[in-house]
Amino acid sequence: MFIGHFAVGFASERVAPKTSLGTLMIAPLLLDMLWPLFLLLGIERVRIIPGGAPFDQLEFISYPWSHSLLMTCVWGAAFGLIVRATTRDSRGAIVVALGVVSHWVLDFVSHRPDLPLIPGAGPRVGLGLWNSPAATLLTESAIFVAGLWIYLATTRARDRIGVISRWSFVALIVLLYVGNVTGPPPPSLGVLTTIGIVSWLFTPWFYWIDRHREARAAKT
Repeated sequence: MFIGHFAVGFASERVAPKTSLGTLMIAPLLLDMLWPLFLLLGIERVRIIPGGAPFDQLEFISYPWSHSLLMTCVWGAAFGLIVRATTRDSRGAIVVALGVVSHWVLDFVSHRPDLPLIPGAGPRVGLGLWNSPAATLLTESAIFVAGLWIYLATTRARDRIGVISRWSFVALIVLLYVGNVTGPPPPSLGVLTTIGIVSWLFTPWFYWIDRHREARAAKT
């Protein structure tokens, strides 16, 4: 999935209101943030499929350290411990740890059987939602809208920047998703890796949005 992961970050604000949106967004995106680094280092491998159908442009040959179920749990626990140590917010730490694990769960639903359970051995799994582009688009869109709706119902803009920063980000993500679905695959592994690393630049944007929004007052 792509925009489905962002939905998890948005929705997490409901259950961890003290945790910054930036941190909550990093959690479900963490595996995809690590993946291009591991590709660059030659630790993991992927093959581009020229002329592939939507959601069938990449063959994930090996990505056990970023996307196996075991390592996903390790990354989630590590990130949760970092959040707990730096913020003393136990609830936030648990939510971000589960946010990391949610990435594997959503990928399990969408990917074909290429997700490893543990590094180096064992079966590869995946329910293959990507086999149906129409079902994938419908499912991801519904998840994204639901996650965004929860976030909007939980927070409000403090100022005009809070509105602009949020909706400009949503517009960009939707445009990127449409381009990913309708456009050609990356021309090379170098470009693919660069795009993945550049996606780290979303991180300060998340924190920028958070600084200009606040929790909605509870109704009495």
